[in-house]
Amino acid sequence: MTDALTQLMTERDWLMADGATGTTLFNMGLTSGDAPELWNVDKPDNIRALYKGAVDAGSDIFLTNSFGGNASRLKLHGAQNRVRELNRAAAELGREVADASGRKVVVAGSVGPTGDIMEPMGTLTFDSAVEMFHEQAEGLKEGGADVLWVETISAPEEYKAAARAAELADMPWCGTMSFDTAGRTMMGLTSADLAKLVETLVKPPLAFGANCGVGASDLLRTVLGFAAQGSERPVIAKGNAGIPKYVDGHIHYDGTPELMADYAVLARDCGATIIGGCCGTTPEHLRAMREALETRPRSDTRPTLDQITTALGGFSSAYDGTGDDAGPKPERRSRRRRS
Repeated sequence: MTDALTQLMTERDWLMADGATGTTLFNMGLTSGDAPELWNVDKPDNIRALYKGAVDAGSDIFLTNSFGGNASRLKLHGAQNRVRELNRAAAELGREVADASGRKVVVAGSVGPTGDIMEPMGTLTFDSAVEMFHEQAEGLKEGGADVLWVETISAPEEYKAAARAAELADMPWCGTMSFDTAGRTMMGLTSADLAKLVETLVKPPLAFGANCGVGASDLLRTVLGFAAQGSERPVIAKGNAGIPKYVDGHIHYDGTPELMADYAVLARDCGATIIGGCCGTTPEHLRAMREALETRPRSDTRPTLDQITTALGGFSSAYDGTGDDAGPKPERRSRRRRS
């Protein structure tokens, strides 16, 4: 039987995903350092409101509140034995909202990185990563998620482990990486590397791409990098709403709804099929993005780098990590939570 996401992609030439989970939950009162996944059980109405906000703004796909729902991350909150429960609850709430929407909406089970570093640099083995991702996948599947949505990954082995977990759970999946340092992931992968990697997997993703990172301009340069590889696999673009700034004790993203509307259209014209937002993207941004995608005609040519920077602002680095001028590989840093 055809999965819900594949069916939608055959009916439409673009789909809109959701925005920021963390930003929305912080606005609801989540405290920094708390586990958002606990709200799936403790504050289910807040999670329903999170999902409904995206759906009402026009999202065709929304991600469940389960980004950090693996045993390694939940262990920080003494909840490592609740992986299945919390992921199942996240998906059940999502299924409820999607089914009540009156249209086809895909519930995507969010699977973020383990938070550990893979061998040989770290202590996380491939088999352990597969086990953690598989446990999470089974909970999301039980709750009714249509597809697994692996996101903000930096290491190729962790991406492969998530793919193996999706295979074990017999779930369709999508997978994005975060390209945040001169066009590379924290572990040094480029857009070209990811485009090649997905085609080597036993169970390749339905769609692949980039999320989070630095800003909308950088993310679209990465999307152009995917397109340059000639892949026919659908591409995902989930960029941040501008650049984070510390204002009055809070992190604020400076991207306006108008900027994100421009970003959405440019992402589509760069070759992305699934377009959404990441950190800082609110339902207000999503509504502007949906309207722009529906009303602005598709360009016959891909945007140039100059057109991207004119509309969205300059790149954070001179290079996109590929080609002869790729520049040095980045220093490795600790992981961060998607917000």
